[in-house]
Amino acid sequence: MNAKETLELISKQWCNLDDLMKLSNLGINNAFKLKKEIKTLCEEKGYLLPKGLLPMCEVVAYLKINIDYLKEMSNNKS
Repeated sequence: MNAKETLELISKQWCNLDDLMKLSNLGINNAFKLKKEIKTLCEEKGYLLPKGLLPMCEVVAYLKINIDYLKEMSNNKS
């Protein structure tokens, strides 16, 4: 997945398991474990979550995705 595709993916409000698999480059079992971890952290912060979804902003923060770097890289390739 290139920088532009990653930016398009993280521009969504909610993250499902497929999105998490793409962003983390994990298989389904490990992505499911990661999803449970992030879900627990979100619930501790007071989030009320829809079934099967995580806030994309929390996923980006948890995975430490550098958005500025991705923007720079996507502009360089254009």
